[in-house]
Amino acid sequence: MLTMYVHYGLLIALAIALLFAAFTDIRSRQISNKLNLAIAVFAPAFWWSSGLALWPDIAMQVGVAAAAFAVLAGMFALNMMGGGDVKLLTALALWIEPSAFLQLLVIMAIAGGVLTIVMGAWHFLQQQKERLAIPYGVAIAFGGLWVLVVNYMPDTASIA
Repeated sequence: MLTMYVHYGLLIALAIALLFAAFTDIRSRQISNKLNLAIAVFAPAFWWSSGLALWPDIAMQVGVAAAAFAVLAGMFALNMMGGGDVKLLTALALWIEPSAFLQLLVIMAIAGGVLTIVMGAWHFLQQQKERLAIPYGVAIAFGGLWVLVVNYMPDTASIA
């Protein structure tokens, strides 16, 4: 029973952290390193509460996070993505099982596209001259929250 409370408490904490990342990215176009570190540091507690085995479950989580970091760091090097976004997605990869992480990337890409269109239209209508900066942490948070709700929330029928 305690494990279940810890498990869902950690999921709630992750959801709050994602919301905080989105709001700070909107406000300052930065995602805190401390926030990304906290998300990564609490992943092992989530693995424990999920009952993941060291092999292959946890090894897979770490492998997906390492692969995500390698690809996303390349995108950062090409100036296609911000550093905070790279770190946030890498930290999320430690929490989200590989198939659900793919789902997160798809939802994030769709949300990011919609966000870019809306912000681009707003930028155009306001006739702003400076470069448009998209707070992609919003799309990452949306994708992360989507995956949490769809894949990790308890079935309400089984609770009753």
